[in-house]
Amino acid sequence: MVPEFKNERFTTVARHTDMGELLRRYWHPIGAASELPVPQAKPVRLLGEDLVLYKDRSGNYGLIARHCPHRGADMAYGVVEDCGIRCSYHGWAFDIQGACIERPYEDLVDGSEHKRDRIRAISYPVEEHFGLLWAYLGPSPAPLVPIWEPFTYPNGFVQIVFSLIPCNWLQCQENSIDPVHFEWLHTNWSKIQLGLDGVHPVYRKLEFKRFDYGFFYHRMLAGEDISSDNWRILRLCIMPNLFIPRTHFEWRVPVDDTTTLSVIWHYTRVPADREPYHQHTIPAWWAPVFEENSSRPVTTHVLNQDFVAWLGQGPKANRTAEHLGASDRGVALLRRQLVADMDRVKAGAEPTGIVRDPDANVCITLPSDREEILAPALSRDEWLDALRFKAERSLTGDYFELVAGQPEEVRAQFEEAMGLDRATWEAYLASKRSLARAD
Repeated sequence: MVPEFKNERFTTVARHTDMGELLRRYWHPIGAASELPVPQAKPVRLLGEDLVLYKDRSGNYGLIARHCPHRGADMAYGVVEDCGIRCSYHGWAFDIQGACIERPYEDLVDGSEHKRDRIRAISYPVEEHFGLLWAYLGPSPAPLVPIWEPFTYPNGFVQIVFSLIPCNWLQCQENSIDPVHFEWLHTNWSKIQLGLDGVHPVYRKLEFKRFDYGFFYHRMLAGEDISSDNWRILRLCIMPNLFIPRTHFEWRVPVDDTTTLSVIWHYTRVPADREPYHQHTIPAWWAPVFEENSSRPVTTHVLNQDFVAWLGQGPKANRTAEHLGASDRGVALLRRQLVADMDRVKAGAEPTGIVRDPDANVCITLPSDREEILAPALSRDEWLDALRFKAERSLTGDYFELVAGQPEEVRAQFEEAMGLDRATWEAYLASKRSLARAD
C-alpha cells in the first residue's frame, strides 16, 4: 500500500510539484506534423497547462500560453503569421519565443518599444522528429529528443495514433512493466468475449532488469526456454512515461492529474518485394476510447483493452488500498525510481535517461538484438503469416490489431504500401481457415 501523501506526490503534475518538475525535464509528444499541414493553431493541454500549438507561415512550430497576456483572449483563435502568432482580439503579436513583437495601437500612439519589450507570453520550444511534434516545458538548456533505435528502421509504414484517456498517467505507465496482464487481459479476456473458455495462467518465469533509460523484462511461457522470442524480445519501460514492446512506441503523456494522452508511433516493415520504400507523410489519427454514443469502453483491440483496465482504476488509482504481489515487482521498481528521480531533481541533479550527447543520440541502441528479431525483411508469405497472427489477436480480425477505429484512408495507405488488396487478404484468411479445419 502507498500512503495518501505519496500517492498525491506520484499523481500531481502541475508546475512546482515534485512529479510536475520531474516530468518537465523530458520532451513529450503532443501532436503530429500531419495534423498541421498548413499554418494553423490548435489548443492543447500538457502537464496541467492550457496552451496553443501552432505552425507559422515560415514553417516554424510554436507553443504559447492559451490566453493572451494583454487581456486574456483565446490564442487558439490567433492568426499565424510569417514569424509567430497574433491575437485576434487586439492584434498583439508574439514570436515563437513568446516575445511581444507588435502592439498595433500602442506602438502607433506612444512608440513605447521599451514597454513592449517587457511583455512576454509563456512559451515553450517545439521540435519535429519522426512525424511527431515534441514539447519541452522544463528549464534551459533543454536536453535532446532521444532517437530510439526503432526510429531508424528502414522501409516501414508508420502511423501515429492518439487517444484521450480520462485517468491519471501513472496507472497507464505502470501497465508498461506489468507482464502478467498480457495473458489475462489480452488472451483470456479476448477468448471469453468470443464465448470461448479462458486459458489458465501460462507464465512460468519473469525477470526484471534495470538499464540506462529505465527497465526491461523477460517473460517465459510454459514449454519455452531462453531461446524463445518471448524471452529474447525485451519489453522496455523507459523513464518516465514510454513503453516499447516491439517496434512501436507507446507514450502516456500527462495532460493533467486525471487525463492522459495516449500516443502511439507504429512501424510496420513492408514485404521484401516492396523495398525500397519511402513514406513521404506519416498519417495521424484519433482512436476512440468509448463506443459511439455510449459510455461503454471499446474492448476489441489490444490498447483498448488496456484503456479499460486503466479507466477501471478510477481517475486516480487508489494505491492506499492495493495489495501488490510477486508479479508486481516491476511496478515497485518503477515507483522507487520515480521517487529517486523526484528527489534528484529537487537536489538540482538530472533524472534518469536524459540525453545530451549528440554523438550518442545518432541512434540509441536498445537491449537485445531487436532489429535482427523484429525488423528484418520478410518474404510475402512470411509477412502475410505475421499479419494474420496480428489480426487474430483482434476480436474483429482487423489488420491493425493495436487500437480500434483506423480510418479508411489510413487503411488504404497501408494496403498500398504493403502491396495488399482486400480480396487477396480475405482469400488468404479463408484458405488458412480451411487448412485449420482440415487439421
